[in-house]
Amino acid sequence: MLDWLRRARRRIVLSATVMGLTLAAVVVALNLMPDRRELRGPVASILSSTDPEFQRSLAGLFGSDLMDGNAIDILQNGDEIFPAMLEAIASAQTSINFETYVYWSGQIADQFADALIERAQAGVEVRVLLDWAGSEPMNPELVDAMAAEGVKVSRFRPLRWYTLDRINNRTHRKLLIVDGETGFIGGVGIGDEWLGDASSPDEWRETHYRIEGPVVAAMQGGFASNWVEDTGEILQDVRFFPPLEPAGEVAAQLVLSPTGSRNYMHLMLMTVIASAQHQIRITTPYFVPDEVAVNQLLDARARGVAVDIIVPGAHMSKEMVRRASRQLWGPLLKAGVRIHEFQPTFMHAKLLIVDDVFASIGSTNFDERSFRLNDEANLNVFDPEFAAAKIDIFEQDLARARQITLQEWQDRPLRTQVADWVWSWLRTQF
Repeated sequence: MLDWLRRARRRIVLSATVMGLTLAAVVVALNLMPDRRELRGPVASILSSTDPEFQRSLAGLFGSDLMDGNAIDILQNGDEIFPAMLEAIASAQTSINFETYVYWSGQIADQFADALIERAQAGVEVRVLLDWAGSEPMNPELVDAMAAEGVKVSRFRPLRWYTLDRINNRTHRKLLIVDGETGFIGGVGIGDEWLGDASSPDEWRETHYRIEGPVVAAMQGGFASNWVEDTGEILQDVRFFPPLEPAGEVAAQLVLSPTGSRNYMHLMLMTVIASAQHQIRITTPYFVPDEVAVNQLLDARARGVAVDIIVPGAHMSKEMVRRASRQLWGPLLKAGVRIHEFQPTFMHAKLLIVDDVFASIGSTNFDERSFRLNDEANLNVFDPEFAAAKIDIFEQDLARARQITLQEWQDRPLRTQVADWVWSWLRTQF
């Protein structure tokens, strides 16, 4: 009888182990598979970037309506970005809503925590939404200190049994909205790597934007859509959505890739690229396009559109991403796409400029994770003057980059080619 009980116990333990491993395998498989791809091939080139129909189509298809009357200030690198954000926080009278993927530890992390605490102590409602994965290196004492002083801090999709099917779907948005009137969007994270003016390898190259005008309400809505998922709290009334008067002459549209429709960003970017008539300029830290995006760029080249792409060079935060990216360059280089590696430091800015009339700015990288996994936020700007300013900055970055030739790509050492090929198999996760 005793032997039978032992055997029965072993069978139960074995069955439970197998079931646990099977469940773990299913969870891993579900999270390793990107969301379904709605596009099967390039978007047809029907509209030109200068057509009024192009603007109306984007407004009807993706995100918010096209909103006039906005002002956008371009902020370059930590020396301009952080003081502007901290000044806006210090000026808050009613509410601060802050959503970010990266919040690490260090000097700038402490400054932001102190600024948020000071406003909370002054009676301002302060909400901070941190991505659970992106903020994992953050000093937990900062979270405790903010919470103790009245800052409402929430972690987006922490590792729980009920989030296992979504742990690979992160919020990559970078949104700061102050009093519902001033917004910030772009690529910066809260980490000391962004301090400085990109003058050395220790100072990352970045661009962020301060926004005023009607489109700020849409940015507030973007924050609110993720906040309610984590907390159940719906943000409403004048504290968050005050009347917004025109602040400038820029027409803009906010595009979000939220839960259930992450393909929005992929669809929007491909539609924009399909509108190009003369030139496409892309800056991205992570250039790992899917097959559709590669073919979309090749289709643009077949129409005679010039394509320039700035990516990081040797200074790279994730070397495996650089390798996976490089594996995909062959067809693009053969078609005449010009790929440039930024030399001075890590290039973390995100930008798409089409012709000389349109720019898309925000948190989205040119990779499958941003296309179909992350929650992202981009601002589409329909303004020739803004596009001209961004082209000037793009050309300045281009002057500090090195163009990669097809011959150089083909002459990579065999071990490099093999490593690039191996890492490319994981490109959907980068």
